[in-house]
Amino acid sequence: MSTEKTYAVFGLGRYGIAVARELVAHGSEVIAVDINEVIVNDMSSDIPICKCADVTDPEAVKQLGIANVDVVVISMASNLEASVMAIMLCKELGVKKIIAKCANEIHRKILSRVGADIVVLPETDSGIRLAKNLLSSGFVDIIELSKNVSMVELDVKSDWVNRSIVELDLRKKYDLNIIAIREDKEVCTSIKPDMVLKEGMKLLVVVNTSRLSKL
Repeated sequence: MSTEKTYAVFGLGRYGIAVARELVAHGSEVIAVDINEVIVNDMSSDIPICKCADVTDPEAVKQLGIANVDVVVISMASNLEASVMAIMLCKELGVKKIIAKCANEIHRKILSRVGADIVVLPETDSGIRLAKNLLSSGFVDIIELSKNVSMVELDVKSDWVNRSIVELDLRKKYDLNIIAIREDKEVCTSIKPDMVLKEGMKLLVVVNTSRLSKL
């Protein structure tokens, strides 16, 4: 049985296309959906499963097989009503995680209240960045500093708990540098080799992008 997550992207504007393309490029199964048939036809060569459908129609959403999708990204910030309807339909179908793009802070609050697990503002969250975060299980956040270097916030892994930084030798194993450790609301930037990692800590590290999959 496959452990790979499956995704759906509702709305193929620039943001939705960026998310879908990045997920597909990494081998993920993606259902891309837009109400505009011209857009769907244009994107079908880049995204294998590209459907023309009204995601505010309960029957249409059901027929897309959304009940079997792990994560739905709703990228229709300009249409608040459609976003709300799509979120509610996905919730009813039992989707595990719903991520919605919003136009402003007021819309963010509304989309969160109707069931979106994560709400992003396009000015601060790029589609490619969101896709990389989705693909990188265990990472809290990823910021690309350059083509080859990323800054990553990640949870302390279970087999790192109660072991010191020098004992784990993370720099040698993963080619990373720890620049800060966050525990609850406290942030420590003075990292000592004998510091012991605890459950619940988050590490802010700089790492070669090519080593992310190993990490």
